[in-house]
Amino acid sequence: MTPFKSSFLTVKPEWIDYNGHLNMAYYSVLFDLGVDDVWADFGLGPGYREERGMTTFLAEFHIRYIRELHEGDRVYSTFQLIAHDEKRIHSYQELFHEDGWLAASGESLHLSIDQSGPKVAPFPEDVQEKIAKMAQDHAGLPMPEGAGRKVQLRQR
Repeated sequence: MTPFKSSFLTVKPEWIDYNGHLNMAYYSVLFDLGVDDVWADFGLGPGYREERGMTTFLAEFHIRYIRELHEGDRVYSTFQLIAHDEKRIHSYQELFHEDGWLAASGESLHLSIDQSGPKVAPFPEDVQEKIAKMAQDHAGLPMPEGAGRKVQLRQR
């Protein structure tokens, strides 16, 4: 089994900063767009909020910037489900250039939200089953090297 792979995404001209590369904020946008493909498979797409009064919020996201992206670059995001319970999903993503090199990685904690609060609440049973299926499929994958890292100065 391999991590989920999103559709291709293109770096837009308005995302480029004065240094001539992708502004750091738009790495988050690319990761978020990659998650949209996974969410659609789980049944968490645009209709989920309207039909069920539920959504997801991102509680934490840690990005590592590995290599610069530029205007017009085509990329895709991988998604590996690290852990989950009835209300949370811990995932790890990598953003790859179409030529195969790693541009960035991201680790996140997503929460299931009942919009009536809003408050953290269990995913519906059918969604939990789809999440559990992906977790089972990803169980044999090694823990990503970049997962669980923290920001720190390394002593020499």
